[in-house]
Amino acid sequence: MAKLTKNRKLVADKIEPMKDYTLSEAAHLVKEVTTTKFDASVDIDVRLGVDPRKANQMVRGVVSLPHGTGKQTRVLVLCTPDKEAEATAAGADYVGLDEYIEKIKGGWTDVDVIITMPSIMAKVGALGKVLGPRGLMPNPKSGTVTMEIGSAVKEIKQGKIDFKVDKSGIIHAGIGKVSFSPEQIQENAQEMISTIIKLKPSTAKGTYIKSITLSSTMSPGISIDVKSVE
Repeated sequence: MAKLTKNRKLVADKIEPMKDYTLSEAAHLVKEVTTTKFDASVDIDVRLGVDPRKANQMVRGVVSLPHGTGKQTRVLVLCTPDKEAEATAAGADYVGLDEYIEKIKGGWTDVDVIITMPSIMAKVGALGKVLGPRGLMPNPKSGTVTMEIGSAVKEIKQGKIDFKVDKSGIIHAGIGKVSFSPEQIQENAQEMISTIIKLKPSTAKGTYIKSITLSSTMSPGISIDVKSVE
């Protein structure tokens, strides 16, 4: 068995085994148990009582975090020339069309979000094999296929994120940085959880939210009392 380092032992001593913390307690604790020298991400994992294999139990949505994610989101806008100025003014990192489509066909995916227009989706759809596995395919439901290019770019830059349940029934999302205040972490987490609750499928039976865990990069997970956030 690997020997615990001094830092890991201190961290382990701060988290009580089998205890479910309130969201406020977890938001404070996640800062205390993070020992990385860089500004670690704060992540939330929500295990749902749904069967993602059934289309009517797929949980997917978008949420605008009150305090953003704390990271720079690289946005590519694929649009017609008349929309390029709007995209650039809104803060898009890359703007264009055919030249970027060719780059993506060649394997370039050095972005976090791609926004496009309905009229461009026929071209973008052909990139499915490259974009799909990386979660980069634009989707009207997430607001990344729209004529309101400028608004879409600004929302994403300000902290709007797209999420969906994975095949194990878990939603995983980055909701901030350890440098955030406990109150900012709590408010971002609560907004995320509230959005997931609103998206409960009518076909989901039994317990909807089974567990919630808060953690940071390389930190242990902190179990949250589900009843304290519903």
